[in-house]
Amino acid sequence: MSGGDWKDLYKACDEGDLGLVEFHVKNGADVNYQHPEILMSLLVTAIKNGHTDIAVYLLRHGADPLLESHFDQLTPIQAALKYKNQAVLAELNSFGVRPTWLQKILSKL
Repeated sequence: MSGGDWKDLYKACDEGDLGLVEFHVKNGADVNYQHPEILMSLLVTAIKNGHTDIAVYLLRHGADPLLESHFDQLTPIQAALKYKNQAVLAELNSFGVRPTWLQKILSKL
């Protein structure tokens, strides 16, 4: 995928165009790539902008639920907590991704 195509995918995640995200993912886009000019993960970008449908789609299509977005230094769980996105938190939970404090509690049970 060329840099321009990835930037188009990033823009779709940023602006909430699920159809365009689906198009790029179906055509082989790397959902975990972070362009050296942008330094943002697609997943955290979607979460930050309230595009839950895109965030869930990305997770279900290979987005790393632990990948930190370089620019803002947020993991998906941190972004979902910061922006209070319950649907993304539930989806991350289904992947076994929980806030550190919750992981500590669960490990003691």
